Amino acid sequence: MKPVILDVDTGLDDACALLLAARHPELDLKAVTCVGGNVGLDDVVINTLTVLEAAGRTDVPVARGAALPLLQPVRAAPHVHGVDGLGDLDWPRSTRTTDSRHAVELLRDVLQEAAASSELVTLIPLAPMTNIALLLRTYPEAAAGLREIVFMGGAAGIGNATASAEFNIWTDPEAAAVVLSAAGQLGIPVTMYGLDVFYDVVVTLEQARELGGSPSAELARKLIEKRSELYKRDGASIGDGGAVCAVIDPSGLTTEQFPLRVELSGSWSRGRTIVDTRDWSADLSSDPYGPSSTVVQVSTAVEGARYAAMWLDTVK
Repeated sequence: MKPVILDVDTGLDDACALLLAARHPELDLKAVTCVGGNVGLDDVVINTLTVLEAAGRTDVPVARGAALPLLQPVRAAPHVHGVDGLGDLDWPRSTRTTDSRHAVELLRDVLQEAAASSELVTLIPLAPMTNIALLLRTYPEAAAGLREIVFMGGAAGIGNATASAEFNIWTDPEAAAVVLSAAGQLGIPVTMYGLDVFYDVVVTLEQARELGGSPSAELARKLIEKRSELYKRDGASIGDGGAVCAVIDPSGLTTEQFPLRVELSGSWSRGRTIVDTRDWSADLSSDPYGPSSTVVQVSTAVEGARYAAMWLDTVK
């Protein structure tokens, strides 16, 4: 089994990812940490506990993390996830309590245990990376327990929150920049599962309506139905769930290695992930900034039907 931690701002697609991570037999879900993003932190926490309860995984520790980005105001997305972040579904809300530790402390403790046991953890941030930035700057020694970071965020050339920036990066670009810088300094392998592949793992309404018979399957059906209704389509992407699929089955994801930076200024480009695809040495040597010292695996294609089938088989 692959040990994993999810860092989430649980909206509809984070819920798809949580169901998969909680129920897939090849993953050992060590913990889930919460951060403000799609909705405020209080709703994120309740949504996360609710989804894990539906998945039958009340054993997984859940911790509250950063409520706000490092510098800028919080920017929620009720137009995508509903007022409560879970599509305003008529679903019983969990009353379970969170771990007593702050998310950064829970991350530190789990990763230190992993380093001691040599069972390294894959960290899967599916949200603004505020918690992860705080972790790697406050407790850089915790990186010894990381196998890799596979984050959902960014893109090679498109945006959704703005014309050039993806929501998770745009919400806290300073945090994303800190994580990339720290990963380069600490030697942490990083994969970016960005918008270039985000929309390509699609579950049809017909497939979703075959789900039922368990809380996990019922919730999974409602999530796809709600996202299909939102986008007025006959199906919906599992969104963040694709990043979890990529950890389970990396061969279904095509990546290329590129230097990566996050744009922190600019009226139209703040939060954009700058993927440096140049290969001519003269261009690189004449660039006054030079290439980024952090090189990541950038997702360029995904076997969508393969990942969708994995998700369906797991949640039902």
